[in-house]
Amino acid sequence: MSGTIPGLPGWLERSHNLEHLTAVLRTLAKRERTRRSARSASQHPSHPLKRHWLAHLASTVQTNAEHVAHYSIAVGSDPAYAPLNRYADIYPYDRTRVVVCPGDDSHACGSGCEAGRYLNADWVRELWGGKWWVATQAPLPQTAHTFLSMLVEGISPPPSPNDPASATENRNLRSERRIRTVVQLTQNLESGMRKAHIYFPPVEGQSWVIEPGEGRADPIEVTLVRAQTVDEAHCVQSVVRLQLLSPERAPVGDPVVFQHLLYASWPDNGVPAREDREGLLRFAKLVDDANRDLSLYTGIADLDPNPPIVANCSAGVGRTGAFIALCSLLRHYGFLSPPGTEGSQAKISPLPESPLGPLPDELKDDLIVQEIDSLREQRPGMVQRDDQVVMIYEALIAAFVSAS
Repeated sequence: MSGTIPGLPGWLERSHNLEHLTAVLRTLAKRERTRRSARSASQHPSHPLKRHWLAHLASTVQTNAEHVAHYSIAVGSDPAYAPLNRYADIYPYDRTRVVVCPGDDSHACGSGCEAGRYLNADWVRELWGGKWWVATQAPLPQTAHTFLSMLVEGISPPPSPNDPASATENRNLRSERRIRTVVQLTQNLESGMRKAHIYFPPVEGQSWVIEPGEGRADPIEVTLVRAQTVDEAHCVQSVVRLQLLSPERAPVGDPVVFQHLLYASWPDNGVPAREDREGLLRFAKLVDDANRDLSLYTGIADLDPNPPIVANCSAGVGRTGAFIALCSLLRHYGFLSPPGTEGSQAKISPLPESPLGPLPDELKDDLIVQEIDSLREQRPGMVQRDDQVVMIYEALIAAFVSAS
């Protein structure tokens, strides 16, 4: 294969066989079972599954205490947050969860912030590409205001355990790193089932008002500025404007604009068809270019030219994880631009090592299995299906084929 596809890495050529893929899937599944056991043992004490004390005792005895602490989902599994979770078995990790806090740049928000609002979302960083993402479930009607507040008020990535100074850096960059791009990888309805709820108008120029939850003062006016279909990338690209309102419906502060990109060729419980892979690669490039496009933000100083991106499917783990993993490898091999400003290489601190230890030696050269395992350390169940794992290999090979 390497003789016909210029630049194809040796590990990628060697990985594309049944024996290797079987080892990959088996190893990933085994490690995720360990994480799942730890998550189960960490659930909030009042969670229904914890009420059966014998089941709780068995899971706790069999699970390493360090693992339980590291993979804790105690916050998200709190029954008080049940209405805010789209699915009853997918919760964010306590240590990586996104916390939406009041708009105060001096406020260094962390996962234990009592002033913050809950969102079923995790900060994840590409292992090989180095870019930050927010992986999240599709907003629910009762979480739409919190989701949009994340875009209006800005959020900062969690401090790196390997770099304590990053807490101050992330706090200072909170307003500059305001998210400008949202990627949706599911249709709102699939096979007659609701997979995502609409949170901005479908008609250009139309506005909706999203009411705040109890105890929140400011409604948010949401306006669709424009929308266009990008056929070659199989997507609808929209520009949406957000405006905070006072209780009397007067504008508060300046409006915030973001781009929404809906990919239309990724079926639920499946992967994009082989004939759609070129479109998927073009979509990844379109997302990267849109996130760097500053033409909508003239006159605004000190903007991060390449801020984190929000990605969601329905649950925010399967399609979302596969897309982020693919983008990381595309970035690593130069098909997408590196994080940071154009012409410079951003400083990327190493991600924390997994308490599960390294992957087996026979997989140490495989960048895709390492990427997936790293993403699963940051949000439960990322790249949920075996066919999604295989698709990442095939799509990355397709990128080299297209470039040859």
